[in-house]
Amino acid sequence: MTDTAGASRRGVLAAAAAFAIVTLAPGVTLRAFAQEPAPAGKRAVRWGILIDTNACTPDCTACVDACAAEFGLTRHGRPLSDPQWIRKLTVTDPGTGNSRSFPVMCQHCEHPPCVDVCPTGASFKRPDGIVLVDRHICIGCRYCIMACPYGARNFVHEDIVDQKPYAPRGKGTAEACTMCVHRVEESRTPACVEACNTSGRKAMLFGDINDPNSEISKRAASYGAARIRADLRTDPAVRYQGL
Repeated sequence: MTDTAGASRRGVLAAAAAFAIVTLAPGVTLRAFAQEPAPAGKRAVRWGILIDTNACTPDCTACVDACAAEFGLTRHGRPLSDPQWIRKLTVTDPGTGNSRSFPVMCQHCEHPPCVDVCPTGASFKRPDGIVLVDRHICIGCRYCIMACPYGARNFVHEDIVDQKPYAPRGKGTAEACTMCVHRVEESRTPACVEACNTSGRKAMLFGDINDPNSEISKRAASYGAARIRADLRTDPAVRYQGL
């Protein structure tokens, strides 16, 4: 027996997906940044960022500004709905009064709650640990936004113009920090890390946290590296010194 209704539904979905790809960015999909798993017997890379809160100051927004420029994140003066993939937070120890300022973005968790709740597979994690959103199949349900314990995901409320070809975006979809995957694919440093280094503060370090001989792993071993909400056991790839 032929499943006419099923075939019809599949045809509608295929047409909708094709339309979404054209609407978001012709010829460009985030799935192009998907990866094959590491070959058997070869150590898997896991990219991460180490942030030294002792070197990060409240008045510096170099990382935030660099991210906005890299991805064309236009601000409309509405803090609750404007896109911001990285934001600065200041926390104060009530006992000592000591304050720390530091950036928070998608934590690129080893066990990402956003991926677990996504009904379409739009939220996915690459073998190298980078968590992405495929806007072409995101239906805007916002489950991932609610599931993220770090408040790191945004919802696109505005029509998007002048998109970057390496980061298609679309109204009505979820989005977050991509750890500048387009730069990583070219063996370059994420824009936020590069800007922090250029500013002279050098509070951010990017590297392979699975490699014990990498600079990021050595520094974490020597000076410690805390995870935000480690009790949730999401195992973030973004880690902090001085917290």
